[in-house]
Amino acid sequence: MSLKSKLESGKFAITCEVGPLKGTDITEVEENATLLRDKVDAANITDQQSSVMRLGSLITAYIVLQKGLEPIYQCVCRDRNRIALQSDLLSAWVLGIKNVLSITGDLPQLGDHPEAKPVYDLDSVTLLRAIKGLNDGHDMNGNELRGKPDFYAGAVVKVDSDTDASMELQIAKLEKKVAAGAKFIQTQAVYSADSFARFMKRIEKLNVPVLAGVIPLKSAGMAKYMNRSVSGVMVPDDLIQKMTDAEDKKATGIKLCADLIKQLKPLCQGVHIMAIGWEKNVPQIIQEAGL
Repeated sequence: MSLKSKLESGKFAITCEVGPLKGTDITEVEENATLLRDKVDAANITDQQSSVMRLGSLITAYIVLQKGLEPIYQCVCRDRNRIALQSDLLSAWVLGIKNVLSITGDLPQLGDHPEAKPVYDLDSVTLLRAIKGLNDGHDMNGNELRGKPDFYAGAVVKVDSDTDASMELQIAKLEKKVAAGAKFIQTQAVYSADSFARFMKRIEKLNVPVLAGVIPLKSAGMAKYMNRSVSGVMVPDDLIQKMTDAEDKKATGIKLCADLIKQLKPLCQGVHIMAIGWEKNVPQIIQEAGL
């Protein structure tokens, strides 16, 4: 069953991430795709994640598709103008890629080519409008297409914000994304079921499937870094303490992630596991979460 079919039928979906590597060796990507294809419904193929230059998400999405794993093609606005974005989307459809995630993208200064010039011709909302236009059979200037795609388009949202005003902006932008054509939502990392429940209550009127994002903790240092440096991520002190006290950091991180998924499951339509180098541990997280 496809991701679209699963979410539209109301069944709980599981997605994860497969990150392209820096270079042409695709062995690890193929291994991860083979490992995950029977465990998850689809996998995000990250697009120059954290503004770090890597193998392209389009070709990587095609590689994992050939291995039997349904890809979600991440499309970031930072590096391409509207001509290139629309062209890449048409190419993705021809290659058999049916899911796309619209993302504005981190600033280049955060990555390994800080001198790069950003594009940002579109943002995540206007890209969703462009995708809807392509699905309807025309480009952004109204020119008719010879053959059109039928993408299942998604978007991203932060669950936690530093201030009420910031949260209001997040929700307002999410409303624009849904109006522009987003059919499913993946959240940034969540570490509190209570916070997530409050967020879900505020957006229930949108009536769109939401997949709660989770990142397994590898150490207390990782948790503190995310609190300090990653916007919209708030790791509670008790989880940091558990990671500090843990003798087996890996086992504890996996258990905490699985326990969180159990708490989140009744609140949403799916879970999005961002393993960040721990892709081979995703099956164990899924098993321990009872999915």
